[in-house]
Order: sequence, then structure tokens, then C-alpha cells
Amino acid sequence: MTRERADLVRRWCPAFLWAIVISAFSTSWFTSERTSTYVLPFLAFLFPHARSEDLVAMHFAIRKLAHFTEYLILSTLLYRGLRGSQRWSIRAAGLALTIAGIYSIGDEFHQWFVPGRTAAATDCLIDVSGAAAGQGLLAAWARMPRS
Repeated sequence: MTRERADLVRRWCPAFLWAIVISAFSTSWFTSERTSTYVLPFLAFLFPHARSEDLVAMHFAIRKLAHFTEYLILSTLLYRGLRGSQRWSIRAAGLALTIAGIYSIGDEFHQWFVPGRTAAATDCLIDVSGAAAGQGLLAAWARMPRS
């Protein structure tokens, strides 16, 4: 394998693998009903005096935070693949955000056909917000003075 090809694989492999992880999270194994069997008892342990409605609300918030985090990570990994050797690239950042948004739409479309899952435009908005936050963090990181 040439050095250029090895560099290309090294840059893109994490984004590709993370996209597979996101797709796995979109299967019936990660429905709200299934995750609640693990998350709700754990939350009840952490917050023994919480009402059941509050635990359900926390579970919902955790699931939405997972959407945000998944796409924050995807966006930063896509940026890593796109940027190449440049230190900062607004073009790569915009493209990474666009690709993450398109992937989010495809992921929600996929969930439409998965038993126990639903497709939601609000989840796409959360996903894109996470992707944008990832690009914002990368931009802030690029502007930090180095010693």
C-alpha cells in the first residue's frame, strides 16, 4: 500500500466506522423500550427519590443527548478525513457538516422502516446541532494559541 493510500485510509476509517456505529444504534436493539430496561433502573439507583415521570424524562433527555453526541463525533471525524494536511479549513468544516446532515436524514429515513423505531425531523435537527457544535469546537481549537 502506498503512503498516500495508507494516509487516506487512516484519515477516513474512523468516520466510516463511526457511521456504522450510528447505523447500529438505529436498529431495533436500541429502541426506547429496550434502552429503558437498562437506563431506567440505573437512573433509579442514582436518584432513588425521583418520581417515575422524572426518570422517564431523564431517559428521553439521555437519548436526545446521544443523538447530539453521535453527530458531534461524526462531524469531527468527517472533518478529519476532509481536511487533509491543512490546519483549519472552512470548506472542510462546511462539507463535514453537510455530509453529517445528509447522513442524519438517511438514518432517520432508515428508522422509518425499523419496527419499534420512528423517524423524526426533530432528531435530524438535534443531529445537525451536534454536528455544528463539533465544527464549532474544531474552529475554537484551531484558534487556540500553541506553545
